[in-house]
Amino acid sequence: MKVHDIMTLNPVCISDAATIYDAHALMQSRGVRHLPVISETSGTLVGVLTHKKMIATVMSLYNRYGAGALDRRERHMPLTELVETEYPVLFSDTPLLEVVDYFIQHKYGCLPVTDADGKVQGIITSSDFVSLCKQLLQAQ
Repeated sequence: MKVHDIMTLNPVCISDAATIYDAHALMQSRGVRHLPVISETSGTLVGVLTHKKMIATVMSLYNRYGAGALDRRERHMPLTELVETEYPVLFSDTPLLEVVDYFIQHKYGCLPVTDADGKVQGIITSSDFVSLCKQLLQAQ
């Protein structure tokens, strides 16, 4: 099996020019835990923002500045301060056996899938692997 067999196509993405407020609102409104971050100028993948990183940042801002200042702080904090840039990039034809090792060894929650030009094609998450596991177990 390959990445394209279980990945989510055309995931919700966000521009690298956005703020933490924008990302927080997008995650809440779209119900996603991972956001590929794309360059506003080239449209290529810059990094990934995870829900875990977002929550940790919001809680830190809340604890440091209080509830009254949280909204203002989020609106002025560039998203690029939170973006994870060190991760493997997958292609749709990458074998799943290779990908599962990334998730197990490095405890990734998601990995972006791009084309050869760095444009986001999809995303694969640990939940995708759990769903695959369920299908395989049901097939027994």
